[in-house]
Amino acid sequence: MPSAAALRRTNSVVDNMPDALRQSRYHMKRCFAKYLEQGRRIIKLHHLMEEMEQVIDDKSERSQVLEGILGYILSSTQEAVVDPPYVAFAIRPNPGVWEFVRVNSEDLSVEPITPTDYLKFKERVHDEKWATDENSFEADFGAFDFQIPHLNLSSSIGNGLQFTSKFLTTKLTGKLEKTQAIVDYLLTLNHQGESLVINDTLNSAAKLQMALVVADAFLSGLPKDTAYQNFELRFKEWGFERGWGDTAGRVKETMRTLSEVLQAPDPVNLEKFLSMLPTIFNVVIFSVHGYFGQADVLGLPDTGGQVVYILDQVKSLEAELLLRIKQLGLNVKPQILVVTRLIPDARGTKCHQELEPVNDTKHSHILRVPFQTDKGILPQWVSRFDIYPYLERFTQASKILEFMDGKPDLVIGNYTDGNLVASLIARKLGITQGTIAHALEKTKYEDSDVNWKELDPKYHFSCQFMADTVAMNAADFIITSTYQEIAGSKDRPGQYESHAAFTLPGLCRVVSGINVFDPKFNIAAPGADQSIYFPNTDKENRLSQFHPAIEDLLFSKGDNVEHTGYLSERRKPIVFSMARLDVVKNLSGLVEWYGKNKKLRNLVNLVIVGGFFDPSKSKDREEMAEIKKMHDLIDKYQLKGQFRWIAAQTNRYRNGELYRCIADTRGAFVQPALYEAFGLTVIEAMNCGLPTFATNQGGPAEIIVDGVSGFHIDPLNGDESSNKIADFFEKCKADPSHWNVISAAGLQRINECYTWKIYANKLINMGNIYTFWRQVNKEQKEAKQRYIQMFYNLIFKNLVKTVPVPSDEPQQTVSKQPSLKSQSASMHLCATFTVQIAKVRFIYSPELAQDS
Repeated sequence: MPSAAALRRTNSVVDNMPDALRQSRYHMKRCFAKYLEQGRRIIKLHHLMEEMEQVIDDKSERSQVLEGILGYILSSTQEAVVDPPYVAFAIRPNPGVWEFVRVNSEDLSVEPITPTDYLKFKERVHDEKWATDENSFEADFGAFDFQIPHLNLSSSIGNGLQFTSKFLTTKLTGKLEKTQAIVDYLLTLNHQGESLVINDTLNSAAKLQMALVVADAFLSGLPKDTAYQNFELRFKEWGFERGWGDTAGRVKETMRTLSEVLQAPDPVNLEKFLSMLPTIFNVVIFSVHGYFGQADVLGLPDTGGQVVYILDQVKSLEAELLLRIKQLGLNVKPQILVVTRLIPDARGTKCHQELEPVNDTKHSHILRVPFQTDKGILPQWVSRFDIYPYLERFTQASKILEFMDGKPDLVIGNYTDGNLVASLIARKLGITQGTIAHALEKTKYEDSDVNWKELDPKYHFSCQFMADTVAMNAADFIITSTYQEIAGSKDRPGQYESHAAFTLPGLCRVVSGINVFDPKFNIAAPGADQSIYFPNTDKENRLSQFHPAIEDLLFSKGDNVEHTGYLSERRKPIVFSMARLDVVKNLSGLVEWYGKNKKLRNLVNLVIVGGFFDPSKSKDREEMAEIKKMHDLIDKYQLKGQFRWIAAQTNRYRNGELYRCIADTRGAFVQPALYEAFGLTVIEAMNCGLPTFATNQGGPAEIIVDGVSGFHIDPLNGDESSNKIADFFEKCKADPSHWNVISAAGLQRINECYTWKIYANKLINMGNIYTFWRQVNKEQKEAKQRYIQMFYNLIFKNLVKTVPVPSDEPQQTVSKQPSLKSQSASMHLCATFTVQIAKVRFIYSPELAQDS
């Protein structure tokens, strides 16, 4: 029988589909007639299959069709568009790989079509006039990437840094003159005007190579721990400047790596050398929307996980920069500036304060810049969906050059607004830019592109989707937490992948938005703060001051505003979960699995942290429905005595100790979400030593190695999932060491792959290597930037005009808080950094109706 493997060998749906249709001609004619019954429409995969089942009612015949090549093709179809007599299919045989075909239902002939043709099929369902207009606006960002090599295999997606090093190697391989690009780049390295690594004496590859030979011979005669200062003057005479290392041993290693690159470039040594260079000292991070602060902000509108992510990111980046700068032999203080919005109506937070040091850092600050209108400063919070009219002036008012006393070396954007502003700054200053989406809105609302006109009054998705697409293309590198964020899974397209080709009928047809095989994509998973989330066996650092409160949270009998339900057998292990109370997080699903599984109930107690108990306290309709469902499940399965429901907790330190107290009971953490983009609670739980069961839909499937460092569960199969949890505890009861094995393997997995130290190391390496890549591809980068400028000015800026602004009268002035400049007599706070934004590019965003 034909199989998927047969299709892959020919590598084309078009080559296989005609024969497959002919082999089942009778059934297919009836099936296509069924598809055409309702006229023009877009059909998703599950409806395609349902309608096929209605036509082929004989199970054996249906199985025969679905088990062959035709079944494989149909199961790889993401959607189809009916436009009688044709049905156009969008087929995705592998992550990132798409084919588009048109089938004539009358004779079952198959014809390949372009992405443009397919988008026009979709447009005819919504706006036929636009679809048939030969002058409809089309955007083709891929047209400017013809000089950029791309990855070939789906499995390589997200390994951009590794492949960029390989591509750079091919550019440098050959005659010695080809390595002149390295020399030119080294000559640009400086800190506040002071040359680093080499000076103009070594302005050619031949001169540099000869000088390295002399230096190597000299260094070989010195003890490895000899300080650089002891031979600095001699090195300066030879054309070398500071930045090679702090000791003779480090300097020798760096120089030998460069010598090998100049002699015979290879990807490993090139990446190693570029990562060693003094490239990044000052970093600016943009996070504009919501209430960005270090206390009392979580839970406020548009304020959630992104804030936690950035604060942890800043601490780890500063620590890594300080270590690298010391090892480079430099006496430089790095600066990290988180630029966000100043909100005069701060609701009891510090969001009205202009400058605030970041806790547990030495050289990092939060700089807040107010939103300005023609009338003055806007005092109130603004939804992230309505933020676009203020961003140009926000960019102009951000006093980065002032506060840093020079240009930053790297700018990082977060979400749509932060990425846009980062793009404007990066283009103006000519610096390297990284972007982080956190979540892309387009994938969260089905058909939100073709239905943009209906959604725009509420969400302004036209602004957001255009911004996201431009930003992705403008960025030098893109950071994601998981592979699935980029390219999804075998069955589900990734968030970025959904921007490959899409259309907003009546506005813009994006025939080539982003290519997930672009080497700018990199996976750098965040960690959890290991000063908060550490193993329960680390007795010396346990936060015992929280134990009485946690004891009350878990085991006290009475109900109150913080907890309800009770545990009558407190010696049982605890199955624990903590999340928002919404449908996707599926906490109510876990409660139902537990309620239905008698074996599991006999083995363990269940504790859930999330939401409120009283629906009237929630303002979210979905959460209100979930609260009611939870109460119904408690009654239906008579869970009193076995189930504890705790209201949402915001104290991270107490939550860390709560995880460890659950681990003390030899319990487990369960993350049952229907889909989870990353899974930070999974990281937190595993850091605390808890064996973890997590959804196989999304990022947690990448974090956990199933059966080794934890377990995957299917959120759509509750019986199977609850039995898997029960089997684990049954095995632990028979062999207590099994719990220790899984706990230790989880910790090992975290320490090898998911720590902030690993993240910071990757991020700084990206900054170093993509800065060099940016210079090597300068002409291509500039050409694409001009196209992005045009798109920004012709499309995005006009869309911004449709976003309403609040009617509240802005304030004329706002009192300034102490700034970096006021702390240093040599600096003052007066200039305004302005950016010409008529020529700017934009970068991306996303997030959900709740910050991830």
